[in-house]
Amino acid sequence: MSPRLPPRSRPRAAPRGSPRTPPPAGQPASTLGSPDATWVVPPDLGGRPLDGVVRTLAAVSWSDARRLIETGKIAIDGTQILDPTRKTRAGAEITRHPRAPSPKVARLAEIGEELVVHMDPALVVVRKPAGISTIPFGDESPAEREKTLDALVRDLLARRDKIRGRAPLGVVHRLDKATSGLLVFTRTLAAKKHLSQQFREHSVRRVYLAIVHGEIGKRTFRSRLIADRGDGLRGSLEEGERRGAGVRGRSSARPSEAPERQIGQLAVTHVEPLERLRGATLVACRLETGRTHQIRIHLSEAGHPIVGENVYVRGFAGTRIDAPRLMLHATELGFIHPQTGDEVFFEEPAPEDFQSVLERLRASG
Repeated sequence: MSPRLPPRSRPRAAPRGSPRTPPPAGQPASTLGSPDATWVVPPDLGGRPLDGVVRTLAAVSWSDARRLIETGKIAIDGTQILDPTRKTRAGAEITRHPRAPSPKVARLAEIGEELVVHMDPALVVVRKPAGISTIPFGDESPAEREKTLDALVRDLLARRDKIRGRAPLGVVHRLDKATSGLLVFTRTLAAKKHLSQQFREHSVRRVYLAIVHGEIGKRTFRSRLIADRGDGLRGSLEEGERRGAGVRGRSSARPSEAPERQIGQLAVTHVEPLERLRGATLVACRLETGRTHQIRIHLSEAGHPIVGENVYVRGFAGTRIDAPRLMLHATELGFIHPQTGDEVFFEEPAPEDFQSVLERLRASG
């Protein structure tokens, strides 16, 4: 596919007419291997989210507790639980299974040409499936490290160009493991420097489709994000806290304010509703900045967590809509080509699992 000049129209909604993909079910604990630890939830922890309970009982960090749950290592009363926000009851038996295989939305032995949107001597643009990490984070097994997207793309380029070993590849941005959509890698050092500068200057066009809980209008979210808002999660600072200790909330900080006097990273997300659904809204989210999880955080803090969200949902009192994964898809990507100097643009419709949830919500309305 050849790159195109950026369009002036707003993002298109995902098309209708795909069958629903059912959410993944937890496995019986008998299939997970022998547990190495067993706990009974005490009365004072009853009713709390599972990640907090595991953090306390296993004496691990918030991130380690969530990782244990999301990789299928935790069972409650004999059933594997993959949702860190699942409420526990006093007296429930929690077991930890270190040899349990990690559940995956997508399993790829290799990436094929069908996932390549565009390739030239300077860069390659691919369709990232949900369920695959962009790069390894250091805690994966050797087999899991071989299945990250960057490794799969390196192997594809090596096969295509008949290179021994893995082809050179530069990472200039990432998508969350649960997010699908467009991702660009560079193939030369010059291209990496050029595109990295565009990302630093926030000049790259990035638009995501998301299905969010509730009805949300057009608005811009602007805040300063910190790595830990007090409960182990990323979040926004309270107004007035930008020069002191950060807590959860929002900030009206502007880009022109001196960064040395600020705490946290400025994050700006522009949200536009595309379609009203039963109990939800299909929205387009344009990134002005590209902070970790910023779309998820901004929408959650506004009371509209993304459908399928299992991390940034604390305090959400509404009925959660079922989905097989996070309903977030990188649908548009535009930048200045590092070799030609042309403005290029790529667009990718949402995949089947996203469309099936959208169609189900349309049908229920």
